[in-house]
Amino acid sequence: MKLTIVSPRFPFSGRVPLVPPILEYLAALTQREAPEVEISLIDANQQEISPSDLTSEVVGISVMTATAPWAYAFADECRKLGKRVILGGIHPSALPQEADLHADAVVIGEAESVWKNVLSDASNNTLQQFYHGERLSLEGLPMPFKSKLKGNYRFRAFFTMRGCPYRCTFCSVRRFFGDTIRYRPVQDVVAEVEACAGNVWFNGDDNIWGGDFDRSIRLFDELARGTKRNWYGFGDLKAVQGAHGDRMLSAARKSGLFSVWVGWESDEKNLGVFKAEGKQGPDRISAVKKMQDAGIDVVLFVVLGGRQDSIDSFKRALELSEKYNIGLHPVLLTPLPGTELYEAYKPFLFQGMGWESFTGVRAVFEHPDPVMTPHRREQEYHRLNKELFRFDRILKRISKIPRSGFPMTHFLSLMMQLPMKVALRKAYDEWLDEQDVL
Repeated sequence: MKLTIVSPRFPFSGRVPLVPPILEYLAALTQREAPEVEISLIDANQQEISPSDLTSEVVGISVMTATAPWAYAFADECRKLGKRVILGGIHPSALPQEADLHADAVVIGEAESVWKNVLSDASNNTLQQFYHGERLSLEGLPMPFKSKLKGNYRFRAFFTMRGCPYRCTFCSVRRFFGDTIRYRPVQDVVAEVEACAGNVWFNGDDNIWGGDFDRSIRLFDELARGTKRNWYGFGDLKAVQGAHGDRMLSAARKSGLFSVWVGWESDEKNLGVFKAEGKQGPDRISAVKKMQDAGIDVVLFVVLGGRQDSIDSFKRALELSEKYNIGLHPVLLTPLPGTELYEAYKPFLFQGMGWESFTGVRAVFEHPDPVMTPHRREQEYHRLNKELFRFDRILKRISKIPRSGFPMTHFLSLMMQLPMKVALRKAYDEWLDEQDVL
């Protein structure tokens, strides 16, 4: 049997320079469970591909909400050609009945416990409608398969754990991976990073600090002893404010950590359902400064345009960046399937709006403030990005990174902000084109 595993195209992003981790990992899992299967990998962000180009009988696609329209269209064309399609990932797990309309089989949840059966059934042309994955131990996972993927990449990805105890209403991690953190053995993570080429890595954990801080420090120490890599990821502010914070920051920095992306709650009153439960800590400004002083670039992931927000929130976001010389990655609040926020906002979602609009750059729900029309929210969002990513502001923020991070933190911060500037400009241009049509 021939199997092609596809990573769908992201909207307005161009050639994404990050190796899609699901491709190489699923290839390795396939090789372990069914070594006779011939595997090919396609990253649609790097390669132009048509279903008619594929020689495989079976196609697997990992789907996020933003990529669902492309994935569904691709899957439909594959099925017209007689190919069997397997869909999995966050979006099909949240909406399996919807995904079933475009697939021969849907994998719900994590794949490890069911992938061998999926492959066997696909080979025998007896695929089931749904496969429900279990949450297993993360010991003994296969090493990513590195020789099949073609593309121009600058970053690789790894993960060290799954699960999250926080109850953030806008996040699907806890529902998908569970509220108990499961850890990969430290030696497995280190071996993977050592075995793979690439000097810049993305830590795909929901929170790079984890819940077991001694284990995190041990992991960082082991990474520091190996071949030096530079890496970044998402982290909370609470972890670095405790007694272990200084030790953990020092160990992380020595291991190559150069940037942390931090969720930042809105300052509006009566936040209601939009909340990052317990992740801020008592003094978030001091926590940000502590990371900056360690030579780590901090980027605030700011969500704007919620039903409790006012038009002033966009202005305050820019003021926050200017006051603390800190990078921002703003998004418009987007209730995604599989989250509590989606259920709470469902009565207010615009009818007839497809998943192609659920990218974080579009207003997708009604707002009680008549000033906060969809057009005005999107206009203010693009205006904010234009100001944030002015080249002089980028250089100013980089110049304020302490010398303790020089030179790699400064250089890599620039290398991350420039692609963001390009992608957000592309999103703005597409938005302008739509306004012209209207």
